[in-house]
Formats: sequence, structure tokens, C-alpha cells
Amino acid sequence: MIPSREQCIRACESRDARFDGWFIVGVASTGIYCRPSCPTPVQPKPKNMRFYASVAAAQRAGFRACKRCRPDASPGSPEWNTRADLVGRAMRLIADGAVDRDGVPGLARRLAVSDRHLNRLLIAELGAGPLALARAQRAQTARVLIETTAMSFAEVALAAGFKSIRQFNDTIREVFAARPSDLRRSHANGTRPAPGAVTVRLPYRRPYDAVTLLRFLGDRAVGGVEMWDGVTFRRALALPHGRGVVALCRGDGYFACVLQLDSIADTQAAVQRCRRLLDLDADPVAITDALGADPVIGAVVSRRPGLRSPGAVDGAEALVRAVVGQQVSVSGARTVLGRIAERLGEPVDDPDGGLTRTFPSAAAVADAPDSALPMPAARRRALRAACQLVATGELQLDVGADRDAARRGLIGVRGIGQWTAEYVAMRALGDPDAFPGTDLGVRQALTRLGVGASPREVAGVAEAWRPWRAYATHHLWNTLGGD
Repeated sequence: MIPSREQCIRACESRDARFDGWFIVGVASTGIYCRPSCPTPVQPKPKNMRFYASVAAAQRAGFRACKRCRPDASPGSPEWNTRADLVGRAMRLIADGAVDRDGVPGLARRLAVSDRHLNRLLIAELGAGPLALARAQRAQTARVLIETTAMSFAEVALAAGFKSIRQFNDTIREVFAARPSDLRRSHANGTRPAPGAVTVRLPYRRPYDAVTLLRFLGDRAVGGVEMWDGVTFRRALALPHGRGVVALCRGDGYFACVLQLDSIADTQAAVQRCRRLLDLDADPVAITDALGADPVIGAVVSRRPGLRSPGAVDGAEALVRAVVGQQVSVSGARTVLGRIAERLGEPVDDPDGGLTRTFPSAAAVADAPDSALPMPAARRRALRAACQLVATGELQLDVGADRDAARRGLIGVRGIGQWTAEYVAMRALGDPDAFPGTDLGVRQALTRLGVGASPREVAGVAEAWRPWRAYATHHLWNTLGGD
């Protein structure tokens, strides 16, 4: 899970920010835990350093958060982008708020294991069980809301997933060695967000090619559901407790995320879906180092070291986009998707105007009349069949899905092939190794680079790009300068 002790010590001594989120360092002499890049003027002695795979493990060991480097606010571990095993799936679900919504039994059922087995696995790998991991996440969410919003502490407690004000107060005091009022007072800056808005900062690892990612999302923005003005990307969200609207604008080392929600209990889920959409937890240095050495695409990759692989806020939405986008242009797919959303989407209240509806649910698409799905009949049948499987739970396309099982389920639907399954794995499941090798754009790009475009040749060349084939795909698409 974490580097060797020697590597961890070197990372801390050099204050290497690349390791922020990879591990946590506890300092036995002070009783605090920090990021590897903590700017403390006095470096702790190696003998006093303790290394943990998670914030929750450091808290469980009795350490409290450093007030200088704010370790809880670092980007998430890129480990959970790559791992497709049960622990990786569990961590993605916990981040999405599954424990807060359904408890540990619900999380275990979703993963088809017992509570005891899940707890044993997480403690073995992360040093903390699902309850402790969820508690650490709630504490960080609460701290951000305390410091950046005018929400009452009761509202903050609900938004962060706490069951009571007492639990909220006790956790904040234990983790941060301060009362909620102390945290708010120490970060007061005289500004207040718009009424009803929740504003948070979503950090990322540098470098980050925001221009390319936002252009990708903007070019595919569905009318009424999404908007892109060249600076801010806005879209409607369908969330566990209601609907909402999010505005995302890049800052220096972070994205400003402004949320308008029907229920503040959806705050954590909304934040995590935005992080996945923007691929904020990736490790761009590791990706560039691996792909940049490739003789075929190395030069292409080196020109865009911060290129990310855009995700999705909802798996069913990514599925619909993929099926509609088969063998049509980006602009053509956007037109069709706009018509589908207009007929089947749920209305949303946008205080700033422009957004009118959420993207339709899988159930709505599965039951839609032919007139609401303007596409060839064979594709319409395939879309309905796949959405019916998602709606009934037979096909899971969320962050906790078994990626290989999801691929098999998609390909088992008549009319859905390898390209669609890989595109859904790339965007909905966040699989960094997803590879739509039959994509025409990929083949054209490889031809321009002097590589044969037969299926066998493409597969052979791409084998060297594992486990980052999704990122290689985006690099190839960007060499085409168009759709």
C-alpha cells in the first residue's frame, strides 16, 4: 500500500508533495499526523516517524491532524484509481458515502461479503475498518464546511454525515484538537458564499491540463443538463437525497466547487462525483513517467504531462452517452442526448439559470417510448436492454462495481460491443486501463504515428501502456485536434 520506510523518510525529508495522499506520517514526539510535504520549520527525527496508509489509521493510533499542513485536505490516494480488487471497490464506495447512507452491513452486501470479512481486509491493508475510514472522511468534510461556508454547525453535521451534534462535536475535538467554533474563527475571512450554496476546494496533483479536460466536457455538454462558458463548467446532478447544481472553476492547485443542493446530506456524494468527473486523484507524474518512455507515444505524452481521463457523475449516464455516441460525431451525439434529456430528465432548480433538468435515469430510458429515443431501432433496443439491467441492479456501473463483471454484462447485451464496454469502463468505472482499441480515432492517431491500425497491431502496441491505457487513449485523441 505505501512505499518502504526508507522511501517515506526520504519523501518527508525532501517535502515531496508528489507523495501527499499516498501515505500519512505520524510524529510520535508531537502526537500529530502530517502530509509528507508538511512545511514545518523543524523536521521530525526519523526515529519519531510512524507511517500509515490512511488518515483513519493515524487517528486510530491516537494522532491528531496537523494544523499547518492540513493532511486531510490533500488529494485522495491514486491507489483507488488503479485497484480493481475488493478493497479498492470498498474505498471508492466509502468515499461516495455508502457507509453514511447504508451502514457497514449495506456496504458489505453491496460487495457480496460479510461485515467481518470486509472489516478484516480493510484493517489489514489500511490500518482501519470501514467505520473508522468513514469517520475520518466525515471529519474532513465537516472541517471544510466549517471553514468555507456560513452553514450552522447542525447543518454542517448533517452534510458531513454525522448522526448527531454530539458525535460531530466529539469527533472534531478529537481529530483537530479544536472546537468547531475555533476552526471557524481561525479561518474567518469576512466573505460569505451565496445563500444556500456550499463552496469547497477540490485539490489536485500538479501538473493538471485543465484546458483539455474542460474542453472535452464542454464539447460534449448536453443542453439543459450542462453548460460551459470557457471558464466555468456547470451541470445538474441527480443525487441520493435529491437534485442539485454544481459549478466548477479551476483555481491555483484546486477547483472551486460551488454546490446548490436540495439536501445538504448529499454534500459528500456530490463532491466525490465531481472529483471523479475531473479525475483529480490521479498521479500525473507516475502516468507520464510510464507512458513518456514509450517509443510510440512518448513524445506525444511528454507534450501534455498533466492530461487527465475525464470520468462521469453517474454510470447510467455514461452508458447512454456511449451507446448514443456509437458511429456518430460528438456534435451529433450531443444533439440526440439533448433531445433525450429534454423528454426524460427531471426538472432542476438552477438559481443562476440555464440548467433545467438532470440527465434521465436508467429506469426512465428503459421505459421510454420510441419517440423519446431518436436513434436507429437496433441501437434503441440495445440501450433499453442495458438500462433495464442497470435499473434492476443486475448490471452495476458505479464506483463499487466489479469492472470485469461490468464489461461482461455490457457485452452480453445484444448490440453492445467492445468499444462501448471499454468507454463505459473508462468514464463510469474510472478504470485507468480501459482501452477502446477499435475506436476509429485511436486507429487514425496510431497511423499518423507510423503504427499499423489492424486490431492485432493496435492491441500489441497498447500492451506496453498498461495500466494507463485510458490515458494513452486521450493522448491519442488529442493528436487529432478534433472530435
